[in-house]
Amino acid sequence: MPRPFPSSGPSGTAPAACAVGLTKVYGRGETRVTALDAVSVEFARGRFTAVMGPSGSGKSTLMHCVAGLEPVTSGSVRIGATELAPLGERELTRLRREKVGFVFQGFNLLPTLTAAENITLPSLLAGRRPDAGWMETVVATVGLTGRLAHRPAELSGGQQQRVAVARALVSRPEIVFADEPTGNLDSRTGAEILGFLRDCVRELGQTVVMVTHDPVAAAHADRVVFLADGRVVDELREPAAETVLERMPRPAAQGRTR
Repeated sequence: MPRPFPSSGPSGTAPAACAVGLTKVYGRGETRVTALDAVSVEFARGRFTAVMGPSGSGKSTLMHCVAGLEPVTSGSVRIGATELAPLGERELTRLRREKVGFVFQGFNLLPTLTAAENITLPSLLAGRRPDAGWMETVVATVGLTGRLAHRPAELSGGQQQRVAVARALVSRPEIVFADEPTGNLDSRTGAEILGFLRDCVRELGQTVVMVTHDPVAAAHADRVVFLADGRVVDELREPAAETVLERMPRPAAQGRTR
């Protein structure tokens, strides 16, 4: 059986990440755009949350701000017990390496490295050698056993995304952010990747926050948070694809960011 995923405290004591009154503004004057407007949201430990909304709703901006990839204009963001605002760039980089995993639509694998080397690279760059037993558990969970010696060009798109998922998990992050992780995959392969993320939550106790526009993808989550015009407008727990589609807000006004 896979080992329980480590956490920084007893279950339920604090969210894996949260934002309070988060506002993000781009530009000034006539070009000013409010991408996020006083958003408050929590992402519970050991749960799978999907963030949805039409183009321009601010869903990717929310993920980037909560993950520490973009500075906020105002409000508070925490990963675990750490407030992001006071951190300098070096401290933010260290926090992302130690506490955050990322899975992006484009895989972001180095073509000259094997699957195993791609998986372990972030940990090695941070000066840590991944635990062999934990890596074996992660690799088995995402179905890569027997493929670790292959380079990205020798893997299918779905297998490359599995490598990206394993890379995000092997450093034992507090939270994994996935931005449209199935956007470049066919429906069957996308369903496999979503199943792997679901297994990482159920079997490894991982926390996953996924940005998606797809109601079928969102149905794999425990909870869906809906954004529109830079605000949280609805929430759905234990979603089904049909219910997600019914609750989807209308497209955002022109001029907003995604």
